[in-house]
Amino acid sequence: MKILVTAFEPYDQWSENSSWEALSEMLKLYGLPEGLTTRRYPVDLQRLEARLYKDLEAGFDAVLHLGQSPGASSIHLETIAVNIAGVTYNSGRLWGPLIPGAPTAYQSSLPLNQIRDELLSEKIPASITYHAGTYLCNAIFYLSQHWHAQQGRACRVGFAHFPLITDQVVEKGREMPSLTKLELAKAIAMMVGTIRNQSLDPKNSLIA
Repeated sequence: MKILVTAFEPYDQWSENSSWEALSEMLKLYGLPEGLTTRRYPVDLQRLEARLYKDLEAGFDAVLHLGQSPGASSIHLETIAVNIAGVTYNSGRLWGPLIPGAPTAYQSSLPLNQIRDELLSEKIPASITYHAGTYLCNAIFYLSQHWHAQQGRACRVGFAHFPLITDQVVEKGREMPSLTKLELAKAIAMMVGTIRNQSLDPKNSLIA
């Protein structure tokens, strides 16, 4: 089974991005499993789109996108990707549809309940939340779903927001929720394992 796992580079005030730090740690701890591809994407919509579409051409059975959510106290397993492009860091893009005339939203096609329950069983805080916002995290989630729908390719696609890692909070001297890099790395490995054990749904979950 071919799985793509992506994360983002640092942005704004953050010198690290918990999604990429956790993914890097997962690779250090567990190595690169057969069939797994990882990517770090820029926090810029135009550059992101070009790189994402090029990567998706390789053909994956599942895609798991990861992002950072300062203030989150648990891993957020996002349910919905919406066709909205808010202001995206570094691109200056303002409100409007990501893709004019495209569907309003897509629903995650990952087994969210199972992923949440398995993470909780290992004492890793996790919750199912509504959608990934209206910025770049939502954009990559939506663009992946729409690309596969347009190509007629069966692929499970989902997005998870990660809290800050503890090192980031200490660096900033703030009282903010965080999880350790080890916890988040373990969470990624568990999510990939759960996805591997799921059969493919031949259709993306479209919300008209």
